[in-house]
Amino acid sequence: MSATVSVFWFRRDLRLSDNAGLYAALQGTHPVLPIFIFDTRILDKLADKNDARVGFIHATLVELSDALKKMGSDLLVLHGDPQEIWRKLLQDYSIAEVYTNHDYEPYALERDQQVKDLLAERNIGFHTYKDQVVFEKLEVAKSDGKPYTVFTPYSKVWKLKADENALASFPTENFFHHFFSFSAPSMPMLESLGFGASSIAIPSATVAQQLIKNYDKTRDFPAILGTSRLGIHFRFGTISIREKARKAGALNPIFLNELIWRDFYSQILANFPHVASGPFRPEYARIEWLNQEDLFQAWCAGQTGYPIVDAGMRELNVTGHMHNRVRMIVASFLTKHLLIDWRWGEAYFAEKLLDFDLASNNGGWQWAAGCGTDAAPYFRIFSPAAQQEKFDPELKYVRRWVPEYGTVRYRKPIVDHKMARERCLATYKAALQNTI
Repeated sequence: MSATVSVFWFRRDLRLSDNAGLYAALQGTHPVLPIFIFDTRILDKLADKNDARVGFIHATLVELSDALKKMGSDLLVLHGDPQEIWRKLLQDYSIAEVYTNHDYEPYALERDQQVKDLLAERNIGFHTYKDQVVFEKLEVAKSDGKPYTVFTPYSKVWKLKADENALASFPTENFFHHFFSFSAPSMPMLESLGFGASSIAIPSATVAQQLIKNYDKTRDFPAILGTSRLGIHFRFGTISIREKARKAGALNPIFLNELIWRDFYSQILANFPHVASGPFRPEYARIEWLNQEDLFQAWCAGQTGYPIVDAGMRELNVTGHMHNRVRMIVASFLTKHLLIDWRWGEAYFAEKLLDFDLASNNGGWQWAAGCGTDAAPYFRIFSPAAQQEKFDPELKYVRRWVPEYGTVRYRKPIVDHKMARERCLATYKAALQNTI
């Protein structure tokens, strides 16, 4: 048994700087042993064994390990079921306290409670901190203490509360000397985790200031690089939300709103956990989806005969990214034109998106389907042709991803827009007629 240590458990916070839980750990009494667990309960569910997100996490852990080695410490990277791993850690180390940052997803809450209970059997504290959002749960709430379910009033209060203290960084660098001195066993290779390298490129964690300054003018046009593509870095915490919010507030209020949406959907998931598996508005559970498998597969493959929809799906399949405006278009098309359950699309995005985040993905899909908070009314149905004309008028985006567009090789539309619109309105009205 080695010297008594505190453990810091990295999860969605893969950085050393401005890390709330790590800062608390490093200020504690005992030297800090940093660990990461490749959770087989999560990995085993991933169908793509070349998943770029796993490769990104692995590469980031290598960088963290290298940085820690320069301080005389290391990163202990483990692979397995978290419960079993924690039992083994308790045998191998004299652990005084465990520190980590909050995770709000249903599985993570269940996992953390199990670990907390295990540690409590040995009177070991389990301390978690807010780090992946600026405000969580009910920190931004109505005057009666209830959560906001509409974004605009939420964002106004968010901005009033987001003062220097709320956005202040945690100066972890002042306490790096408090890491535990040890040399970890070799980190598991991707192959030993059951995964291989992906050909998908990971977007940079740095963005030009000019892009953010112009964000409100460029963000809706998929043919140009007008968005930050920072989503994967926010998702896995390789950048600090506090730092980016401070900078965004000074550069572009519209970009800041995008960061506030992350907090908004996170608090929706925390306060209304039923959204993880069903509609926020329960009456929408009565919608009779058609759920035609062949049409769903055509949508997944970018073979719908609607160019901007197909361009978006092909971009997603090749790059793990889809432009934000196009996400709304393809989601609306699946739910409104094809009458396919939004959960089918949500699951497909979860499989493919580099920046997949349960709260934001769920919120976006429920918005498109009309069943979520602050949702588009069910009778607002995007016309793919009108969206294409407005946001890709020169067809640069479409032709990049659908090179056969305009030739006899391009597929005819799988559904007629006018018919689909009328069918959608009738279906939704029939389900909701007693509630609206």
